[in-house]
Formats: sequence, structure tokens, C-alpha cells
Amino acid sequence: MGQHVPTWPQKAAKAQSVASKGNIVTQNSSEYQRWEDRFAVPDYAFGKEPNYFLASCKSLLPRSGKALAVADGEGRNGVWLAEQGLDVVSLDFSPSAQRKGRALAKERGVAVTFLQADVHAFDYPAATFEVVAEIFTQFSAPPERAMKWAGMRKAVKPGGLLIIQGYTPKQLQYGTGGPKEIENLYTRAMLEEAFHGFHDLTIVEEELELHEGTSHGGMSAVINLTARK
Repeated sequence: MGQHVPTWPQKAAKAQSVASKGNIVTQNSSEYQRWEDRFAVPDYAFGKEPNYFLASCKSLLPRSGKALAVADGEGRNGVWLAEQGLDVVSLDFSPSAQRKGRALAKERGVAVTFLQADVHAFDYPAATFEVVAEIFTQFSAPPERAMKWAGMRKAVKPGGLLIIQGYTPKQLQYGTGGPKEIENLYTRAMLEEAFHGFHDLTIVEEELELHEGTSHGGMSAVINLTARK
């Protein structure tokens, strides 16, 4: 019998279990604890259905390949990507969220690789994913966001698809979800600068009623991005 060669997710999980020592994953930081407390309840904070914008990108997805769901929380988006036939890595720093993600994947009958790691400190593998999706991950302060987005740029394969949705500063007027710090919110200029050089870059701002679990509910101001590397 041939020798088993670990897949990238297996190697990454082993490496990250070492690399995460001393970072936000294992520290008793307030941010880590805030999300742990939020995800520790039985209900899914953002529901079990995929984000509507991600689902609207279905026609852009490849029929096969690897996908990375960044700060995927309880797994609703990663599980949906797996349902589309993709080999998904769901990345998040909350073990409580990932336990629920594993339960959701089992419920939906799909296989997802769950990696517990800080999305800012994670060693994103170069040119590995056909799809990288980041949906409402606006707990990142500007320096952290720069590291996260640099990692995401690195991880997308040439020709691969990038999908991002976040709140705009106008969301502070609605207060129906998202951060209270204006510097954590996304603007068109910010996205254009971070992902310059990508092709087929499409950015759309919209205001709409958003209902995702108990955490996103009501009129919301969002910005959507799709692009290819």
C-alpha cells in the first residue's frame, strides 16, 4: 500500500495548532471571549442559511475546486459552499462556533474542513483556492484587516474568485448589526485599494432589509464585491 500523503488542510491544521500558541486563539482576550460567548448559545446567531449575497454568486462558482470561508463562524456559508460541490476550509477562531459548524455540515450531509485559527495571524497558503469568501468579518481593526486581506489576496489562485460583503459607514445610522467603530466598516475606495490588480472587479453598495438569525435584522447598508485574480 502507498504511503498516505497529508492534504493541505491536514498539514495546515497540524501547523496551525502549533502556530496558534500565544495568539488570540488561546489567549483569554476580550475579543475572543466576546465571540465565544456569542456562539455558545444553542441557537445559530446568524442562522443556518447562507448569506444572500454569497448565494447570489452561485453562477460565478466553479463546479469543483477548493474554497476558503474566512471567519466563517457557525459555518453557514462554508457549508453552503460545500453543498455546491467545493472542497471547503472553514476558518474561525471560536471553538464554540466550529462545533455548531460541524453539526450543520453533518445535518446537511457535506464534508467541511474546520480550522481553528486567528484569521489575522493565519498563514494563508499561496495560490491554493479557487474561491475565497469573506462575509461580514468586520471585527478587524485596520492593521488587522490589512494582514487578513493580504492573506486572502495571496490565497486566491490565478483566475480564482474573491467574494466579500460588509457593512458601510452608513450602517451606523441603522444599528441593525455590525461594528460600532467606523474604521472597521468598508468603503468602495478601501476595497479598490486593497484588491487593485484583480480583474472583473465589481463593487455594489445597497440598502436593504437583512434578516440573518438574531444578529442581523432590519434595514442595512452593505457593500458587495466580486473579483477575479
